[in-house]
Amino acid sequence: MGQAEIRFRPATEADFEYILDLSIRTMRAHLERIGRFDPERRRARMRQHLDAGSLHVIAREGATIGCCGLYDRGPHMELHSVFLEPALQGRGLGAEVFAALREAHPGRAWWIEVLKESPARRFWERQGFVLTGDAPFDWILERAPTA
Repeated sequence: MGQAEIRFRPATEADFEYILDLSIRTMRAHLERIGRFDPERRRARMRQHLDAGSLHVIAREGATIGCCGLYDRGPHMELHSVFLEPALQGRGLGAEVFAALREAHPGRAWWIEVLKESPARRFWERQGFVLTGDAPFDWILERAPTA
């Protein structure tokens, strides 16, 4: 018997405060380290993604465990706002989530911005992403499509 399946569902207005809170709990220390934490900016950014319909709630066995954002950019999928409950991090769950995303979007290339100085860069590199660009506050990483 394998692990319980990861499921995604579109985020709704009812999910917004949870997703915003999760993003703050996950990102605050990293944003503060570079002098970039601003609660109103964080709210506006998450609101923009919710209104665009890109945010998804991640669940396993009926329990919400995080969220992620996806934009279909034609040749690649743009991934953003990947936040898992802090108590669940460091156990391979992020790799399972990304594997489930790849399964849902087979053969696609992937693109993500990662906040500079964030340990998330190492995680994404372990998932096959490579550094392809540099913005003022973010690294840009890409993963080639796989069959």
